[in-house]
Amino acid sequence: MTKIVVNETEIQIFRINEEDYISLTDMVRNIENGSVLIEKWLRNKNTIEFLGIWEEINNPEFNKHEYSEIMSEAGLNRFVMSVKQWVERTNSKGIIAKAGRYGGTFAYKDLAFEFASWVSPQFKLYLIKEFERLKKEEQLQIGWSAKRELAKINYRIHTNAIKGNILPRELTSKETSFVYAQEADVLNMALFGKTAKEWRDANPTLKGNMRDYASINELICLSNMENINAVLVSDGISQKDRLIKLNKIAIEQMKILEEDLNRKLLK
Repeated sequence: MTKIVVNETEIQIFRINEEDYISLTDMVRNIENGSVLIEKWLRNKNTIEFLGIWEEINNPEFNKHEYSEIMSEAGLNRFVMSVKQWVERTNSKGIIAKAGRYGGTFAYKDLAFEFASWVSPQFKLYLIKEFERLKKEEQLQIGWSAKRELAKINYRIHTNAIKGNILPRELTSKETSFVYAQEADVLNMALFGKTAKEWRDANPTLKGNMRDYASINELICLSNMENINAVLVSDGISQKDRLIKLNKIAIEQMKILEEDLNRKLLK
């Protein structure tokens, strides 16, 4: 469950099967008699037609027979349609009624935007803008998480190679940790030119570590170096010689990555 704020109105967004459903209840919460607007919208024949078309395209379990009956009734003075009736009669997937503390009527984003337009075209535009901002933030977060996971996976390969080829069995756990820290700093020195401690001392107000603030190119290079270092460790090459070799590799790869980025920016 996530939330966005549109015109000082907090709106919940609920994910079902990786799809976004936006709260219609929240949209009208600050409008006088707002709860009535949802059912009023559902009584509109144009709304029923739009919902039916969406369900036919996206919902293979949509009850077309019930939908046809509802369409024949829509527009009559006696026609009444609640969210519960619509869902139960048509097996709708586009609109759902969610119970509980954070419950209410939720609609798939396309249908939610249509409802917002019916309430207020201006509100719809602000809603779309805020929703798109949220999606961009989520993509950035996914990208950041992917970078960190890539670094973690390769770091495990790296530490496994160290454990199997550098650490004598008689070392204590404290000594083992010390060697691991040294090996991590081999990569830090090769790429960043400083140890983890030197970076922390130079940046006391920043949270995390230097890899959290690395560029995507630096993380790509770091990932490659971790794999290469694991091979060099397995081959029995000394730490000093590995550092020299890894530093040369880092310089070469960063030049290639930065040149490639600059070419893309020029395009």
